[in-house]
Amino acid sequence: MQLTQKRNIAGAIAMASCSLINPSAQATDLNDIVKSDDWKVDAAIMYYGEQDRVQAAEVIGNVQKSFGDSSLLDMKLVVDSLTGASASGAVAQDSSQTFTRPSGNGEYTVNAGETPLDDTFHDTRVQLSANWMEVLNPDWTLNVGLNGSTEFDYLSLGLNAGLERSFNKNNTIVALSGAFTQDTIDAVGGRPVALSEMALRSQYDTEAAFQAAFDDTRQAGTDDKQTIDLMLGVTQNINRYWLMQANYGISNVSGYMTDPYKVLSQVDNSGTTQTYLYENRPEDRLKHSVFVMAKGALDSGVVDFSYRYSTDDWDISSHTLETHYRYYLSPSIYAQIHLRYYQQQAANFYQPFLLADEPLPEFASADYRIGDMTAYTVGLKFGQRLSGGHELSYRLEYYQQNPENNGTELVGQLSQFEQFPAVKAIVAQVSYSF
Repeated sequence: MQLTQKRNIAGAIAMASCSLINPSAQATDLNDIVKSDDWKVDAAIMYYGEQDRVQAAEVIGNVQKSFGDSSLLDMKLVVDSLTGASASGAVAQDSSQTFTRPSGNGEYTVNAGETPLDDTFHDTRVQLSANWMEVLNPDWTLNVGLNGSTEFDYLSLGLNAGLERSFNKNNTIVALSGAFTQDTIDAVGGRPVALSEMALRSQYDTEAAFQAAFDDTRQAGTDDKQTIDLMLGVTQNINRYWLMQANYGISNVSGYMTDPYKVLSQVDNSGTTQTYLYENRPEDRLKHSVFVMAKGALDSGVVDFSYRYSTDDWDISSHTLETHYRYYLSPSIYAQIHLRYYQQQAANFYQPFLLADEPLPEFASADYRIGDMTAYTVGLKFGQRLSGGHELSYRLEYYQQNPENNGTELVGQLSQFEQFPAVKAIVAQVSYSF
């Protein structure tokens, strides 16, 4: 039930470009609803599957209700189920490896030459959100909302609010929005003591001795973290066919950000694992992001291009290029192509492994999701507008992450195996709007 893994899977499923709701987009939705009907319902079923790893099924429901021509209530329900295996952070070896499960109840073995995958990854997540938008006058719009999600070992509660101002006959919109999130982590088996050694049953003569050693590596109780997000955005109509949008976002996260289910291998100079250590991450993180997008109406469809740059004080920086092109095959049928490229620089405490003859660092993680990587998405979507304003659509995408070595020398036997395997996934979705 890996916390960081679940956060990343959720992000991969959603393919979201930012964490805050775009007030300008909501205002557009409100106008569309008022023109068509007082109710709008969107429903979708989605599948996300990684090759030999995580599988996820997700059901999404979204309901919007307008009240007059100035108010909109937006409610969303997401339920997803995740199963499979995920990389534990340990390195591949020339012999089999045995690991203690996060709960301490049982163990699992990985074959020689294989990337260690923790097969305890499974959970069900339920997420609810509600947002209220109010057009105060022709120039000002306010939106407020709340959200919550729960899973076996994680609870998240949040509030958000935004204010937008229209200028220049509604051709220019300036928006300021913010959000606060409180997360509570209740790790299976308890939170590991930072950089403590994994207790293995084979090292102890009795179950009681093993359990005592396992308990020494655990901290009782829950922990939490808080996130504050702020975003300033400008949307500008260039002409009747094109608009541009630019956003600046800042996010401050404080609290427990270590993944309690990730480990690092501690190896000797021959690359042979001596022990496994639980990771440790800093408890503060300040992130900045800049996003720009151009969107245009063409004779035969709609196209958009976007770029996002993100950086933080963990030294993780990323670049994202993305485009969608929707082509209308007929007045009621369209096809859309989606292309996305992502490049990331590793956190300053990311290490694929630790050397046994070197002092332990204060912070360390071998989670490739905060390491150097590139990723890309290629997708197709087909949609058909039905009578009564209904729409049916199908989406199929291929997603691949390519972790990379951050320049660490692979000592001894480590160079004989693929320590940074690619992660390949398929995303399939069916949606119906009415």
